Parts: sequence; structure tokens; C-alpha cells
Amino acid sequence: MEKPFTITFPTGATAEVVQVDQSVDLQVLVREMGLERRHPVLVVIGGASKLSQADFNRVRRLFTEVLAPLAEKWQATVIDGGTDAGVMRLMGQARMEESGTFPLVGVIPIGLAILPGQSAPCPDAAPLEPNHTHFVLIPGSTWGDESAWIANLATTLSDAADSVTVLINGGEVSWIDASQSIQSERSLIVVAGSGRTADVLATALRGNITDSRAEAIVASGLVRAIDLDTGADTLAKMIEEIFAPKP
Repeated sequence: MEKPFTITFPTGATAEVVQVDQSVDLQVLVREMGLERRHPVLVVIGGASKLSQADFNRVRRLFTEVLAPLAEKWQATVIDGGTDAGVMRLMGQARMEESGTFPLVGVIPIGLAILPGQSAPCPDAAPLEPNHTHFVLIPGSTWGDESAWIANLATTLSDAADSVTVLINGGEVSWIDASQSIQSERSLIVVAGSGRTADVLATALRGNITDSRAEAIVASGLVRAIDLDTGADTLAKMIEEIFAPKP
């Protein structure tokens, strides 16, 4: 593991970055980056593709009215894919609008990350989202290489009972992310009505399995669904119950 270094975005925002290899001790990584363990953890996965403008606005409100405020209230560490797109951009913008102080950690394959002032290492690469506070650059050059790292980092930071994954929309990589969450014994909340992977899993919860990948995920008993149109209060309640101290 290399020593963490600071990057500065054109907006003036700064973030701590560390590049790791396969042999890294995640407990050492957490300590080196100044992240606190034993705090609640919120993992955000999915995307925001093929949404109507109305549905996009509903998704955005989940971030500004539920996810960012709860992360701030509980000083939860939020972990996502860290690029300036989709739900990761929405999470970063919601933290900024909240004037949040909670850590927001992006986990990205080194071969796909465009750091400020640098050129793209390949055509599929993406810039980092400028409102994140930390980035972990992991080995790899394919989207999905980060999935296990996200899940394992969340486990290192918090017990599974005090962490939760929220899936909104999502494509092929989201199946890997969802499976990794379940393997880590982490609750998975899917936002029905947000499209694609989330909708397939929500449908499977109702007993109609249209994708074989959904079967094992739903069979875990760790998956719950809320509705994009009416479920903001339910989502908040679910997360509060997970984050609240246990007797």
C-alpha cells in the first residue's frame, strides 16, 4: 500500500487518496486514511440510467432527503464507486447540499480512474466525483473489480448488523455488488420503481423470478424493497433501525 496523498479538484475541494494492492490489510488501510471504525456504514450501489426526468427527480430526493441526512445524523461512513456519474454523483452532491461532515469513500479500479489534471488511462475510464472525501484505488481495469473491495471495506469499518446496502436502478455490475453485499451478510434495500436491476430484485421478492441471479440473492432473507414513489419514509425507518445502537 502506498502512502495516502491529497488531490485537489477544480472546485477547490480536496480528498485523500490511497492506492492499494491485493495484499493490503484493510484494517491498516482504514487507519492510514483516518477513517473511524465501529461507526454505521451505508453502501450505495446501482446507477441512474434510463430514468425519466420525473423518476430521476424522485431518486435525487432520496439522496437529499433521506440518505445524506441520515449519514450526517449517524456520522455513518458512506461507500460507493466514487465516479462522477449516476448514484455516486447524486451522493456527492447530496453531501455537499447537506454541508455534510460524514466520510464519503469511493472505491475505484486504478485502471479506470481519472484523477484531477490527469488524462484518461483508457476509453472506459471515468473522473472522480469531487465531493467525496476519500478514494481507494484498487487493482483492476474492469468495472466490477471494485465490488468485493467495497463489500470488504464496509465490513472492516462496521459490523454487518450496523451496515446496510441501498440499491437504486443499476446494471450488470450491480448484480455483482448485490451478491457481494449478501455474501457479507449485509442487509440490502432495493428501490422498486427505479428500474433495471433494482426492479428485477423487487419483482423476485414478490415471487416472480425473471433472472436466475435474483434467486440466491432473494433467498438470503436479507433483501427488502421500498417503492420509489412512496417509500422515502419507509427507507428512512429501515436505515434508522439498522444504525440505532443495539441493546
